[in-house]
Amino acid sequence: MIPSLPDILILPIVRAALAEDLGRAGDVTAAACIPGGARMRAVFAARKPGVLAGIDGVRLTVLEMDPEASVDLRMRDGDAFEAGAVLAEVEADARAFLSAERSALNLLGRLCGIATLTRAYVEAVAGTGARIADTRKTTPGLRALEKHAVRCGGGINHRFGLDDAILIKDNHIAVCGGVEAAVTAARARVGHLMKIEVEVDGLDQLDVALGLVAAGRGPDVVMLDNFDLAMLVEAVRRTREGGHRVVLEASGGVNLSTVRGIAETGVDVISVGALTHSASILDIGLDAV
Repeated sequence: MIPSLPDILILPIVRAALAEDLGRAGDVTAAACIPGGARMRAVFAARKPGVLAGIDGVRLTVLEMDPEASVDLRMRDGDAFEAGAVLAEVEADARAFLSAERSALNLLGRLCGIATLTRAYVEAVAGTGARIADTRKTTPGLRALEKHAVRCGGGINHRFGLDDAILIKDNHIAVCGGVEAAVTAARARVGHLMKIEVEVDGLDQLDVALGLVAAGRGPDVVMLDNFDLAMLVEAVRRTREGGHRVVLEASGGVNLSTVRGIAETGVDVISVGALTHSASILDIGLDAV
């Protein structure tokens, strides 16, 4: 079961979305057309199959506009559903609910799209031992929710931000003067709980990283950036036959048609920016009942 995100984390995002939509004068359409005090019932229903993520955003969006509303969540984050499935049923003040509708649907559709795409990648590598991870290529302000959606789809999270793990990339290496200098500097400045990953763009840099691992002062993870399949196979061979205890992460050029082949090379993790930057919004409708 996927743990729910705490309301305190979702609520600021919900409030920002509602403020953006309500603007300076509120919902002028609902105010003009809907009698004061009118009530309505409606369901959030899937128009396409998918994986649920962000259902608590629906609850909080509705309750923010009508604290007395009744919100019945029919499914939990991480559940798969078919087209036509009812995800939630709401009974609320009509004006308030119609004002909340679009914000709720935008969040739900976005997060379900990410979870659904992630599930497709996870299923594509099933049985290989490789795990699918996200990246920091997220929508500004929505990272916590989007990374939650990745977990709902069966993926794992890479670092959340710049402060929770060291990832030494090509530009860091260029400024430092090489893989060894960059990793050595990082290792000297962090505590024992901070993980270090280094990106390498060729087998020569991999060998340097593995030499550091063998000496007990290397990275915890090596990112194999834009390696082709033959290079990935060789990287895995050198690492495993050398007995090096380091996680190998493949990154770059990953899509649904290539991910299986990448996984079959034996890498441990495949990071996929597309999970969050290219996921389509899942089609979810709201219908009065």
